[in-house]
Amino acid sequence: MTTYSLFITCPRGLESILAGELSAQHCTDLQPTEGGIACKGTLEQVYRINLYSRTASRVLLQLTQARYRNEQDIYQLARRVQWQNWFGVKHTFKVKVEGKRAQVKRLDIVGLKIKDALCDAFREQTGERPSVDKQRPDVRVHAFIDEQTLRIFIDTSGEALFKRGYRQDTGEAPLRENLAAGLLLLAGYDGSQPFQDPFCGSGTLAIEAAWIALNRPAGLMRRFGFEQLNQFDKPLWLKLKQAAREQIKDKPAAPITASDNDRLMIRAAQQNARMAEVDEWVVFQTCDAQDMRPNGEKGIMVSNPPYGVRLAEVQALHALYPQLGSWLKQYYAGWTVGMFTGDRDMPKLMRLQPKRKIPLFNGNLDCRLFLLEMVKGSHR
Repeated sequence: MTTYSLFITCPRGLESILAGELSAQHCTDLQPTEGGIACKGTLEQVYRINLYSRTASRVLLQLTQARYRNEQDIYQLARRVQWQNWFGVKHTFKVKVEGKRAQVKRLDIVGLKIKDALCDAFREQTGERPSVDKQRPDVRVHAFIDEQTLRIFIDTSGEALFKRGYRQDTGEAPLRENLAAGLLLLAGYDGSQPFQDPFCGSGTLAIEAAWIALNRPAGLMRRFGFEQLNQFDKPLWLKLKQAAREQIKDKPAAPITASDNDRLMIRAAQQNARMAEVDEWVVFQTCDAQDMRPNGEKGIMVSNPPYGVRLAEVQALHALYPQLGSWLKQYYAGWTVGMFTGDRDMPKLMRLQPKRKIPLFNGNLDCRLFLLEMVKGSHR
């Protein structure tokens, strides 16, 4: 099988977790950068990463890489790609460009040059050109350009991988599924420990916890971009999916509980859990966080509590945090607690000393995962 240069993107801050997942799929030459990892892998590994990775956002396969001096070089580089080896003229496509210190007037010019080159290549071969579809393209082309180099990739994922296929109601400020899974893995959750989320919103952390506990691959419910490509090996893909299904456990080893004080959010969370086929295993409760009690010993709590933007919200939350700290110290001795927040003052106001502070981004929002080891009546 041919080995390709790949680039796998992920939420910033989860590169170490993603590296572990790629090593587990036997990818080689791992080179982490901010927001992703370059590596080498075969098409089978491309399928496996899309199917199994809990933290990846996209799996990009490199078609070409070269230095450029001007816009004409960009056109020529894209023109030399054997596009028809990858997809047909009847497929729709979209080009997305990202750049850092690029030596071009505007990034959209790079996209136009690649689009023109791609269409000209097809027209020369077939007499026709493929159509652009910016909403739901069959094929996505990604380009990265810096001050010297242009790299062009084909996206094997299609829709971003955080779209697992189960979410119905996202709630007001949803946590993306791959970020939620990353928070769980950073906290050390492996499905063997009791799990709780006292600010569960639409249930993403609890559902991702259930999938980890059941050893259920993250991509089993959805379609992928590689299914549209000429090289798609359907028998191999069906074999990989069947093997993945056979590894799913009958039930979690420990209880999973989640709560929120908003009855409508709990209803949405229950519906999401049904769609994710884990409603049998996740217990949802409508209650205030401080009314929750441990569902076992030495468990893991991971939560994304509300954090305020307006001054009145901030003041209300800052009054709540000391109460949360007392509640955790009173009831959750022996537990590991992970609080994911944009509020840097949270541990100080809870009167707790975090064991680790992990910088992460929720979209463009600079956040921290504060990991706390709870000892009864202590400040840790």
